[in-house]
Amino acid sequence: MRKVCLAGEQVPVIGQGTWRMGEDPAERRREVAALQQGIELGLRLIDTAEMYGEGGAEQVVGEAIDGRREQVFLVSKVYPHNASRAGVAAACERSLKRLDTETIDLYLLHWRGQYPLAETVEAFERLRAQGKIRRWGVSNFDLDDLQELTGLGLAGCATNQVLYNPEARGIEFDLLPWQRRQGMPLMAYCPLGQGGALLRQPELQAVAERHGATVAQVALAWALRQDGLIVIPKAVEPAHVRLNAEAAGLELTAEDLALIDAACPAPTGKRPLAMI
Repeated sequence: MRKVCLAGEQVPVIGQGTWRMGEDPAERRREVAALQQGIELGLRLIDTAEMYGEGGAEQVVGEAIDGRREQVFLVSKVYPHNASRAGVAAACERSLKRLDTETIDLYLLHWRGQYPLAETVEAFERLRAQGKIRRWGVSNFDLDDLQELTGLGLAGCATNQVLYNPEARGIEFDLLPWQRRQGMPLMAYCPLGQGGALLRQPELQAVAERHGATVAQVALAWALRQDGLIVIPKAVEPAHVRLNAEAAGLELTAEDLALIDAACPAPTGKRPLAMI
């Protein structure tokens, strides 16, 4: 599988998301098995957050990576209301305990909140010095947020994780090109959209039929047409996990991309950052 350099490590362009995991105890066995299957298929980047299931998703991940920790690139996120100096340290300790690991590979601020960026980054750097995280980054930051971060002289941001799929292309106007110029990889969450509308798009269905693929695979391949980008779809069904992994080998043609552009046009001006 193609790889991207993220936080100094080569990681697969397709990882595994965990939003909505850890909410139903009856689903835990299936969720753990899905993550383990994904690791075996090369989807070794796992993204989670203290927000997901209020820690439940991190517990699922912790069980899934038991005995496999060295195979996994682990990403988690801290709530904005925990992003003070003391709050970050305490939140990280709780996440480490739930994940049953000594180190988080990449720790993100989930979105901006009340605390100054300088204070949050100071807390991140302290965790890094202590070996509790390897690198830090942000999520749901628009261009002005990232520029403020760099303007403060706060170097070291490894990534920005944002909503991106054919229905949500606003970042292509300014944020994505800026990150590319900075050499900062972008992590795309909800690459398959929300609510299923994207997967019912006739144009994407036509492209999928042309390639003998699924519409979900087309959506993933569409995002991955660009370098420096990582997608983190969530899947629990074994067939969906396998199809996600196989999407890395799907290459869309210029005709395919033109058809998708006609249905989901690229932005011609600045748009507010889309968030879920």
